[in-house]
Amino acid sequence: MKHEAYMQRCIELAQNGAGNVSPNPMVGAVVVHDDKIIGEGYHQLYGEAHAEVNAINAVKDKSLLSKATIYVSLEPCVHFGKTPPCSDLIIESKIPNAVIGCRDSYTEVDGKGIEKLRKAGVNVIFGVLEKACLALNKRFFTFHEKKRPYIILKWAQSQDGFMDKNRTDTCPTINWITHPNTKQLTHKWRSEEDAILIGKNTAINDNPELTTRVVDGKNPIRIVIDKKLELAKDLKIFNSASKTIIINELKNEENDSILHKKVTFESFFDDLWSICGENNIISIIIEGGAFTLNQFLENHLWDEIRVLTGKPFFSEGVKAPQLNIKPAEKFTFGKDKITYYTK
Repeated sequence: MKHEAYMQRCIELAQNGAGNVSPNPMVGAVVVHDDKIIGEGYHQLYGEAHAEVNAINAVKDKSLLSKATIYVSLEPCVHFGKTPPCSDLIIESKIPNAVIGCRDSYTEVDGKGIEKLRKAGVNVIFGVLEKACLALNKRFFTFHEKKRPYIILKWAQSQDGFMDKNRTDTCPTINWITHPNTKQLTHKWRSEEDAILIGKNTAINDNPELTTRVVDGKNPIRIVIDKKLELAKDLKIFNSASKTIIINELKNEENDSILHKKVTFESFFDDLWSICGENNIISIIIEGGAFTLNQFLENHLWDEIRVLTGKPFFSEGVKAPQLNIKPAEKFTFGKDKITYYTK
């Protein structure tokens, strides 16, 4: 049971890196001696020290390392990236025992870290809280195993299943569905993903900024589908708050924070995944309108769906996507209801 408790602590530490370490995985580590944690750390920022380095550096009495156990939520790396291999550091530190949550399926690691530790004489226990450790880095694993980002579909709908009223000259403005306080939650969701995607009509109708302005957290890269480049340049998505990628069929061009990427719409998704790979986007939240959302649904390209149901009844308008699947979770957030779906 002690192994599980220490691994749970690794997971808790790892979560502190959410939104800051992508495209790397979130990782936590603790060093234990005589049933006491003597050092702990997590991967805090992409390009900086990994969890194992921070945990080992946090140990004040380094003489205890030769009698300690290191717990890590993810298999230690063996390759030189922006930092040296963590497996080498564990071996050099003469730590005799390592407990690992789950294997790293990234090609450069994929079992090699465990093998290297064992060959060096480290006693390795593998698979402690494995399911939870895998879930922690679902974005990372999806990106490397499926060769596409982790995809979250998100929309708000009225009590009677409409995403919006019909926009007319007399009713041109946004028809808010959820309570204003719910914006804090949805902006937090944005801060946890690498990119946010909408279609042209959402950009025109709502003029969203697609930032995390009501919470502390990084702004995601903004992706907008504008096939014929018809969007006005004074829209908020073109401000300098974050990088914006315009998916279109006319040109490739880069100006400051605006990146135009030309794609073939017959192979739209393959081209989109390539663009995501070029920009280190391993997760994406889709906040587009019904048409955009349904394109992802019809192509079975989603990993998670988040539906927010507010108080209004619209009676008519733009129908929300219809889901014939069982929810994974339901809960209330303030005055709104939130339903999660997973595959």
